[in-house]
Amino acid sequence: MDNLSEALKTLKLSSADSASDSVEGCLDCLLKALAQNNVETSEKIQEMGALAMMPALLSAQNSCTPKVANIIAEVAKNEFMRSPCVEAGLIPPLVQLLNCKDQEILLQTGRALGNICYDSHEGRSAVDAAGGGQIVAEHIKSLAESTDPATGKLLTVFCGMLMNYSNDNDSLQAQLISMGVIPTLVRLLGVHSQNTALTEMCLIAFGNLAELESSKEQFASTNIAEELVRLFRKQVEHEKKEMIFEVLAPLAENDVIKLQLVEAGLVECLLEVVAQTVDSDREEDVAQLKTASDLMVLLLLGDESMQKLFEGGKGSVFQRVLSWVPSNNHQLQLAGALAIANFARNDGNCIHMVDTGIVQKLLELLDRHVEEGNVTVQHAALSALRNLAIPVVNKSKMLLAGVSDVVLKFLKSEMPPVQFKLLGTLRMLIDTQADAAEQLGTNAKLVKRLVEWCEAKDHAGVMGESNRLLSALIRHSKSKDVVRTVIQGAGVKHLVTMATSEHMIMQNEALVALGLIAALDLDCAEKDFVSSNLVQVLHKLLTDEHSAPEIKYNSMILICSIMGSEPLHKEVQSLAFIDVVSGLRSHENKTVAHQASLTEQRLTAQS
Repeated sequence: MDNLSEALKTLKLSSADSASDSVEGCLDCLLKALAQNNVETSEKIQEMGALAMMPALLSAQNSCTPKVANIIAEVAKNEFMRSPCVEAGLIPPLVQLLNCKDQEILLQTGRALGNICYDSHEGRSAVDAAGGGQIVAEHIKSLAESTDPATGKLLTVFCGMLMNYSNDNDSLQAQLISMGVIPTLVRLLGVHSQNTALTEMCLIAFGNLAELESSKEQFASTNIAEELVRLFRKQVEHEKKEMIFEVLAPLAENDVIKLQLVEAGLVECLLEVVAQTVDSDREEDVAQLKTASDLMVLLLLGDESMQKLFEGGKGSVFQRVLSWVPSNNHQLQLAGALAIANFARNDGNCIHMVDTGIVQKLLELLDRHVEEGNVTVQHAALSALRNLAIPVVNKSKMLLAGVSDVVLKFLKSEMPPVQFKLLGTLRMLIDTQADAAEQLGTNAKLVKRLVEWCEAKDHAGVMGESNRLLSALIRHSKSKDVVRTVIQGAGVKHLVTMATSEHMIMQNEALVALGLIAALDLDCAEKDFVSSNLVQVLHKLLTDEHSAPEIKYNSMILICSIMGSEPLHKEVQSLAFIDVVSGLRSHENKTVAHQASLTEQRLTAQS
């Protein structure tokens, strides 16, 4: 420490003559002290005001310059020294040094700037103001093709500097993207694939930049997919594969890049990872299995990439993914079910999959998860079934396969995501299927649960789907027994509330169901219609100028249907419906105008 104090004093005295031997000796002494105890030495350097001398030493540009830059780089490894480095005015002379040709000076300057920028807002702002990012980006571009080892080292430092400069800072990342850094870094990955340190720096930089939406277009215009897949194939270490995964995941959110990754052979790599890790309990293998299978599912979210892998249902990838569903590994069961849900995004695929027995696999999977099952697997399998049930030709086949019976086993679930998918699956299945709608609609246990869920105010999705299924059971069965089950289960008031929904499709479904209740069993429903203020609701729908034509039409049909009830008839008269309806005779929609005339006649006849 005494030597250090002496060296710092000598440096202060000699800094005017920065090329003297005494200065060089002092700098060597500082570097030695930093190597032995960086923190203590840095504190001493700050305490004695040595940072203030550095700008002059840097500006002199002589044989001492690399050592001065090296000292700054070492000092800036400490968080508490980064702001003082900025305050001492070190950034402008350091950025100035980026214009020189000496490789050692460039190397140490890159290190110094990179360390000052690390986790430091002041450091980044100062480098940005001095134009440092631009100069380093241009250096990387001009040196990219050189395979000389010294250049490789310099490129690694420069990439690290840009990474620290832009990390967690959207505007600086956007600046680098607009400078065209992405194609340059992709090029580096191709030219320097043997240089482990440099490829790692590129990967970390990609990981940072890929999070930004504006980067995806630039990445898509390069051969990043091929380079990453090629690099992935070479890796044996878990950490290295993990680094590549961290870049692949944000990139694969882009549909163009999804297809490029599929064409570059990423899927085969992922299937290999799954095969290698599926039977292992090691923590890193379990993590890698999850990452690989999740990424596989993500690739299937793109329409083109999904269709390419489906290959008319004969694709080897499609077949391999199907084999995950019956596996004993929850992660693979989940990924398999999600993959089926993603493949089931058009009618052709859905019809093929139902015809080839995939429904049975999903039902067996669900059966394994009824008691204390895995919620994510339940949710994924129900999602797949819901999608498969969309084409009309699949509905009866799926009902025959016993889908509704298995789905009903999850009625006791307390998990809103499972409840939501269960409801959606049943609603898709009974669409246009009168017998199934009647069978389910007379299931008092189901109706009771639907009525409970219609009150799930904390879960709007579950509440909406319950209402829609309640309405669908009536609309598709047109059955008096179903209507009675719904009335006895206290479901009518929920359908009346549904008629006031902000979603027109739900309003309409509610009005049609209420119309059928009135037509099939008005006596039984009368009390509920009165207590739920149905007549006031209809009045509001007819007088609201924002109501769609079909809402007005179905409201008038319903008015006519309830006129047979004395208390409801009285309410209709007291609210002067006849005036409202008469005003709708001149409605621009001919169907509404015609129904208004018919409704007016009915109201007049019964007044």
